[in-house]
Amino acid sequence: MKRTATVLAAVLLAAGCSSGNSSGGGGSSSTPGVTDSSILIGTHQPLTGPAAAGYSEISPATKAYFDFVNANGGVYGRQITYKIMDDTYNPATTQQVVRQMVLQDKVFAILNGLGTPTHTGVLDFLKTNRVPDLFVASGSRSWNQPDKYPGTFGFNPDYTVEGKILATYVKTSLAGKKVCFLGQDDDFGRDSLAGIEQILGPVAAKQSYVTSNPNVGPQMGALKAAACQVVMLATVPGFTALAIGTGAKIGFKPQYVVSNVGADPTTLTKTLGPAAGLLEGVVAANYLPLASDTSNPWIQLFQKVNTQYNKGAQFDDNVVYGMSVGYLFVQTLQAAGKDLTRDKLTAAVEKGGFTGPGMVPLRFSDKDHSGYAGEQLTKLVGGKSTYFGTAFQTDDAAGPVSPYSGTAAAPPANGIPPAQ
Repeated sequence: MKRTATVLAAVLLAAGCSSGNSSGGGGSSSTPGVTDSSILIGTHQPLTGPAAAGYSEISPATKAYFDFVNANGGVYGRQITYKIMDDTYNPATTQQVVRQMVLQDKVFAILNGLGTPTHTGVLDFLKTNRVPDLFVASGSRSWNQPDKYPGTFGFNPDYTVEGKILATYVKTSLAGKKVCFLGQDDDFGRDSLAGIEQILGPVAAKQSYVTSNPNVGPQMGALKAAACQVVMLATVPGFTALAIGTGAKIGFKPQYVVSNVGADPTTLTKTLGPAAGLLEGVVAANYLPLASDTSNPWIQLFQKVNTQYNKGAQFDDNVVYGMSVGYLFVQTLQAAGKDLTRDKLTAAVEKGGFTGPGMVPLRFSDKDHSGYAGEQLTKLVGGKSTYFGTAFQTDDAAGPVSPYSGTAAAPPANGIPPAQ
């Protein structure tokens, strides 16, 4: 991470201008991680390393929401304990920490493990050990394989869905422009590009990066040489900032259209520092209420929780994301019932019917383990993201990109989803 920060600082200075059966029976007393008074769950997160910028805020926000629920009696009288382990966004480390949580700590479930390259490597292990694998923090299509991985469920809109929605905007609002692509060299980048090219056809130029090499100079140089007018980015926040800063350094300022996972304005502004003005006009997308929308009742709830249980951490879209995950998990626990088992947890997700802060519906069913169904476009203006247009939903195949006119449900008066 230090190397990434050093390179970025130099760039910006120059730019200055099975579904998881319980083990041993049907009752919670025999279910790993569950007692009459507690539930132990775990997660792997990039608290340090190349993806830590912004993402390191997610799990503390989720824990803060659990602490809020615990202070109000927990779920069926059980207190939620959230074990957060740093994997530095390194797949080998992810495997180590997940093995520890499952085999030594005996967690009930893994929640919101973050990262496409990192989480992909633990899918088979979690399946073999019959551990529920809920709400993965990535839009890879790998999470939506109910037959192969019956205990794994996504949360984010998948990257192909997002690619189709962003590309539809480019096709209609930036028609005739030469469109190019820079993406992470894994399923994140590949799935995003698949959605983009389904709508636009082949892009004019495409480049990729690996998170272990914080130098995108050659890639941005190639995109400039290709005379790209629109650059679509499938990037984590640190590399969104690197791409935009590096482009400015070489006098290359196309219209950027960015994946939601790399577009949190607070994180990008902090990372770019004095060069944050380069973000003006960046188009992205989201599916949760924006942190800056203080009139939204979900934002009001999450701000309250953040102040009381998250040490007053800076409130941004990463915090909103983390608390939204926490809310959905508590909703799932409520739906699973008092006699908690791993089977009942995954069955509750497959039953679906969840409501929450999302701008679009959740897809969950026994045949669909993906998360949110679409997104709405945002634009960065004056350091803040604002929604524009309407929300859209689509699929990761040949389905149309269609407007969605529904609205999010209001949060419960006490901020905690009721038992179902």
